[in-house]
Amino acid sequence: MARVAAILVSCVLLLAATTSCHGLKYGYYNRRCPPAEFIVRNVVGRAIRRNPGVGAGLIRLAFHDCFVQGCDASVLLDPTPANPRPEKLGPPNFPSLRGFDVIDAAKAALERVCSGKVSCADVVQFAGRDAAFFLSGYKVNYGLPGGRLDGRVSLENETLAFLPPPSFNLSELVGSFRAKGLNVDDLVVLSGAHTIGRSHCSSFSDRIGTPPSDMDAGLAAVLRRQCPANPNFNNDPTVVQDIVTPNRLDNQYYKNVLRRKVLFNSDAALLTSGETARKVVENAAVRGRWERKFARAMVKMAAIEVKTAANGGEVRRNCRVVN
Repeated sequence: MARVAAILVSCVLLLAATTSCHGLKYGYYNRRCPPAEFIVRNVVGRAIRRNPGVGAGLIRLAFHDCFVQGCDASVLLDPTPANPRPEKLGPPNFPSLRGFDVIDAAKAALERVCSGKVSCADVVQFAGRDAAFFLSGYKVNYGLPGGRLDGRVSLENETLAFLPPPSFNLSELVGSFRAKGLNVDDLVVLSGAHTIGRSHCSSFSDRIGTPPSDMDAGLAAVLRRQCPANPNFNNDPTVVQDIVTPNRLDNQYYKNVLRRKVLFNSDAALLTSGETARKVVENAAVRGRWERKFARAMVKMAAIEVKTAANGGEVRRNCRVVN
């Protein structure tokens, strides 16, 4: 794990100096497909104007892709007779993960202009970046290197092995992030994405039942009115994750954590150590701090286990199937 973290940090430092690392490079499509990033941003912007919730889905899609098989668009692959249970059907992804249609639209637009040039893996990460840009009111604005290739392996059981569930405690969260080369600060910063989007009641039902959890009593009472006592696949409504600014990517999440007005055990866990609690306070109090740190953490995450031609990477023409 220490070696993974060292490699990832080294890669990020190289990228900060505008040098390529594992094939990733700022301006990667400047010659290959000059309008690539503009096309993705345009598609994402239109989708978010129609439905801001899809932006939260795109950020989550970027995270879920990178934590399983690396940032290789394996989460996009549809089931086939040869592989009937890909990642997108894993419990952490189905039926809650969304944004696939936006990725399809962006890829289709790219194929019309630059056929076979832009990987689905890059589209996923550009789309997550652009969703953050729009949902933050343009405050989260960062360059992102390109050059990821698309993977050919996608397994449902790996989602449970690598995606941290909302029930995790702090030590489990730290271990999950460390396995992917991310540190405690990255954990706290990336958790801030829970300031947008919705969650199924089943993801936090244990925190609003009996015995009561440390959740704010008023919020728990509201949630009990919105959620069934025993949610199941056929009766599992969704609620907003941030009751104050549900469609804005901002630092409100950290204020909610401090007030114990968060849904997940993994959110509340950030107050269970002095180190993470201090980071929560700083992100809540210092204007603009979290937005800058979130941008850096997203760039770092987007370099996890990148595929190259040497390890089976390709540029898919259709993001849902291997070539």
